[in-house]
Amino acid sequence: MLELQNISTHYGSICAVNNVSLCVNQGEIVSLIGSNGAGKTSLLMTVCGNPRASSGTIHFEGEDITSLQTHHIMQRGIAVSPEGRRIFPDLTVIENLQMGGFFLGKQEIEAGMEHVFHLFPRLKERAAQRAGTMSGGEQQMLAIGRALMSKPRLLLMDEPTLGLAPLIIAQIFEIIQTIRNEGVTVFLVEQNANRALQIADRGYVLETGNLVLEDTGANLLRNDAVRKAYLGG
Repeated sequence: MLELQNISTHYGSICAVNNVSLCVNQGEIVSLIGSNGAGKTSLLMTVCGNPRASSGTIHFEGEDITSLQTHHIMQRGIAVSPEGRRIFPDLTVIENLQMGGFFLGKQEIEAGMEHVFHLFPRLKERAAQRAGTMSGGEQQMLAIGRALMSKPRLLLMDEPTLGLAPLIIAQIFEIIQTIRNEGVTVFLVEQNANRALQIADRGYVLETGNLVLEDTGANLLRNDAVRKAYLGG
């Protein structure tokens, strides 16, 4: 479904991603783990075209999307739930969701909202509330819901549990599995390596911009090097 071949990404003279090749197959949850500054977010956002890859190719469902503008990539069926949520704090929940489906028709937007409210009943309760007044967990639910409004076939998720309480973290990981079970493929960047690998079909480990390991989620959980570096033992 998604295939990266020899992708490198630079910020000026600094190499953030170095010659990375990976794939995400339809129906999978694939988790990308690594320490802070490893290049995880840079890699994820390179898929979205911001920043552009310095070299290499990105294919989505067989189409080369390497040179496409971000909004054209989104229209192909990819959506992103970004790190830090990046909601519109002065807009209501409904208005934020409408922004996520900006290129859809009225009926599609209404159907999308109904689906989001089914996944996140709390958002329905807060529908008319300004997003900036909600809790961190509610804002993260909104960020995910906004991404789902475009009816993506591939959802890119960047640190969806960052800074959240343990109970909310558990809910978010349950929702990620529900989203996959509804037919959306998920490529997940997550600092909580243990939980990310528990739900992953496959996982990759990124260190200083380089892929160093690839395996099933279960095998990575048992890998001694992964356990020592990322799982606390």
